[in-house]
Amino acid sequence: MAPETLDPALSHTAGATEPALLEQTIGDNLDATVARVPDRDALVDRAAGIRLTYAELGAEVDRLARAFVAAGLEKGDRVGIWAPNCAEWVLTQYATAKVGAILVTINPAYRLHEVTFVLRQAGIRMLVTAPSFKTSDYVAMVDAARAECPDLEQVFVIGRESWSDLLGRAGEVSPERLTMVQAELGPHDPINIQYTSGTTGFPKGATLSHHNILNNGYLVGETCRYTEEDRICIPVPFYHCFGMVMGNLAATTHGSCMVIPAPGFDPALTLEAVAEEQCTSLYGVPTMFIAEWSLPGFDPAALSSVRTGIMAGSPCPASLMTRLIETGIEEMTICYGMTETSPVSTQTRTDDSFERKVGTVGAVHPHLEIKVVDPLTRETLPRGESGEFCTKGYSVMLGYWDEPDKTAEALVDGWMYTGDIAVMDDDGYVQITGRIKDMVIRGGENIYPREIEEFLYTHPDVLDAQVIGVPDDRYGEELCAWVRMREGATPLTAESLREFATGQLAHYKIPRYVRIVEEFPMTVTGKVRKVEMRQVTVSELGLQRG
Repeated sequence: MAPETLDPALSHTAGATEPALLEQTIGDNLDATVARVPDRDALVDRAAGIRLTYAELGAEVDRLARAFVAAGLEKGDRVGIWAPNCAEWVLTQYATAKVGAILVTINPAYRLHEVTFVLRQAGIRMLVTAPSFKTSDYVAMVDAARAECPDLEQVFVIGRESWSDLLGRAGEVSPERLTMVQAELGPHDPINIQYTSGTTGFPKGATLSHHNILNNGYLVGETCRYTEEDRICIPVPFYHCFGMVMGNLAATTHGSCMVIPAPGFDPALTLEAVAEEQCTSLYGVPTMFIAEWSLPGFDPAALSSVRTGIMAGSPCPASLMTRLIETGIEEMTICYGMTETSPVSTQTRTDDSFERKVGTVGAVHPHLEIKVVDPLTRETLPRGESGEFCTKGYSVMLGYWDEPDKTAEALVDGWMYTGDIAVMDDDGYVQITGRIKDMVIRGGENIYPREIEEFLYTHPDVLDAQVIGVPDDRYGEELCAWVRMREGATPLTAESLREFATGQLAHYKIPRYVRIVEEFPMTVTGKVRKVEMRQVTVSELGLQRG
């Protein structure tokens, strides 16, 4: 649907039709970039001391792809990868795409029960795994899981003999044979399964095609104005779309360099990587940026090379964006999306105003439609009214792996219903005010935690804040604020918060409870786990009902 056919009074808009979508597979696109910029830096893994040009990256990807063919991997087979960020992760991402195997990305934080579920549900035939990460012994857990995973035939451990043996088999398959295998693939073939971190029940495997994720990475990079001159610091995890699509695929579609600062997020190592590699782009969720800017001895000069970047996962506090701009990063963009939409649906532009960067998650991406609907009737709402955010277009997943009923619930006439509450303004910019399930109803008043959090950021002693609803016998729900204080600050109390907020917030929006914490429970992708916060608060305050 072209933008001019839409009713401007309604919260329904469509993106530009330029640039044209890429009608390629991921492997073919990588080959084109290698041919175009063979001598440019492609990948830097600082922890491992690995540096590859695009010519070298292409050769390493092809070697691993030929080894996969030699090991019997075929189009449509599922290959799991369970590892923190490393060069081998990137090689596996592109090598599986070259042979048409479906890469199943496994959360590095998973434990035995969770990894067993994914191995079994996806029918993973081959697993590439790190030996261990942090406190997790991956090899021991995989050994324990194998009895319940009959499809799992081969396991290769990065850095161990099995990995060397696998690479050694590349010579069994000629480059011509790989070319033939690659030629049999199509852009709309499934190529990636990512498990969404459901808050109830088991996670679901969002199944994505070359077309889905290649184009989303490409268009994210276009919006950031990437070229082969850019160097992208990627401290966000590869197992999630933020790392492997918005990071890796945005880079390789533009000939930019992927910089891995560390296997897991480390604020000091991230800033060190930016300075020493002269990165022009920096990624993260707000809590990552807060951690970096809060380091003792933080020197803005270390970030002098940074032009742009992406902040996503949760909205950007105004105070944080101010600090980024003061550091000289004036083209930071804000992205919004979900795994099921590859992931990005909206993004601020590099030249958007400060107000749009802190007050919205941007406007619709090219080749997509978005709308805001009444969650009950699903009728499109007028501009300025709150409702459920929906996306339609090339980015919407093929479906949940082997779960047609759940796919049918989520996708209606091609629209993905996100469960997020949004408001669209007259210019088509979108504000996300929370999850439908996170909205707090206190005495009949609808309260969006995001508004209260933004207010708490204005307190001079507050470093970070998250607001949740907890049970209350009189009002149904009451607000509780979890607060991280600046170093040396006097801890906030419910009384001092009420004093600070009186006259600023309506009385019913002032949190009744305040909890001072060192950190928030987080997912690996940096999203705050409000479900867990609720459970802890209810238990600590004795608010269980019945």
